[in-house]
Amino acid sequence: MTFESSNLTPRIGTRIKTDAETLLSGKRADEIRRLLEERGVLAFPEINLSDEEQVLFTKTLGLIVDEGENNIYKVTMDLKSNSSANYLKGAFYWHIDGTSSDTPILASIMSARHLPETGGGDTEFCNTYAAYEDLPEADKAEIRGLRVVHLLEASQRYWNPEPTWAEFQRMQSADPHTLPLVWKHRSGRESLVLGCTASHVEGMDLREGWAVLVRLRDWATQPQYTYRHQWKLGDLVIWDNTGTMHRAHPYPTDSGRMMHRTKLYGEESFA
Repeated sequence: MTFESSNLTPRIGTRIKTDAETLLSGKRADEIRRLLEERGVLAFPEINLSDEEQVLFTKTLGLIVDEGENNIYKVTMDLKSNSSANYLKGAFYWHIDGTSSDTPILASIMSARHLPETGGGDTEFCNTYAAYEDLPEADKAEIRGLRVVHLLEASQRYWNPEPTWAEFQRMQSADPHTLPLVWKHRSGRESLVLGCTASHVEGMDLREGWAVLVRLRDWATQPQYTYRHQWKLGDLVIWDNTGTMHRAHPYPTDSGRMMHRTKLYGEESFA
């Protein structure tokens, strides 16, 4: 059994060289979870887990989310493989999964099964813990206590700014959800809750609120807080959904790009 870790960037991301036997044994599960919280993103290059192995590995880390077929959700823009592919177009913009829930998922585990021949399709992550920690104290004082309304339609209108009435009604199928702009975790650490689902700041002039959200998103996605994963077939990547944002880089929707994803149920509500 092997297990070697090295940082991908100073502020986010760790590469782990290991083997399937080690991951499936669960013997490193506590260490993996610790690294995940500390580093935000863990990359296991070309480990080539099967679907069954990915599910088993996910279960060593926590409670797996029951979605997709046998707990595997296919992330693709191919409507033949995923009837909700259009909804996934919001993933091309910075976001946190689960802003429509009180308790977001803890983490996603994703493996590369088919990649675009023409390139593209990288996944980029940013560390929202580190971004908040580095904010000037005056900025922290300004945003502490602010609450943000998150809407599904806000993210969907990024890629479909002029929806039909029927499309817009589907966009409004999820209720608005109000969350703190600064999430104080049970660990005592704090992170920013941002992304393309963030519609407006509650109780603030609309344009002033937008300015706050854009300024903070721009701050949090500076190069020192980001890691861009360039996928190779068989790569497996885990990200801490409670302390990062992520986005997919554009790729041809007919390229056949296929990712298989498992998820861990959340263990902590937005505070």
